[in-house]
Amino acid sequence: MQFNLDHAIAILNRTPVVLRAMLADLPADWVTRNDGDKTWSPYDVLGHLIHGERTDWIPRARIILEKGEGRTFDPFDRYAQFEQSKGKPVEELLSEFEEERNANIQALRKMELKPDDLKRIGKHPELGKVTLEELLATWVAHDLDHLVQLARTMARQYQDVVGPWKAYLSVMKEGG
Repeated sequence: MQFNLDHAIAILNRTPVVLRAMLADLPADWVTRNDGDKTWSPYDVLGHLIHGERTDWIPRARIILEKGEGRTFDPFDRYAQFEQSKGKPVEELLSEFEEERNANIQALRKMELKPDDLKRIGKHPELGKVTLEELLATWVAHDLDHLVQLARTMARQYQDVVGPWKAYLSVMKEGG
């Protein structure tokens, strides 16, 4: 599938709605349990997405448009949420994410990107040369990846009580 900015924005607009539908007003067990050692709870995922909104997607897009390869992106702290979200209620995090995402979508639209802009190159600290199109496509895929992670983590909370149906549920299998 070819990248399409309007389609990307349509997905990015939906993520806050999906997160709110999945997490708002749930008992803490559903939101704070993870899938085992070195895994993230839905709460952790939400904090991670907020951190990404503040430090990753739009800031990096601006670097590409303003500096190109002349400035390497700041490294992204994949674990910042553990301190930044600590102690905040889920409702507060959902609202923060909605606000950050809405502001970032507005900023993206104001960039009035043309096809040539999407081919512009930036420099990732680990991956090297990347295009603006790749960055924006990754933003969408990153959202969807974490929504899958969140759903999988929540589903596995019932892995010991679904009985024999576990055999039919790919989400319960390793790598599922």
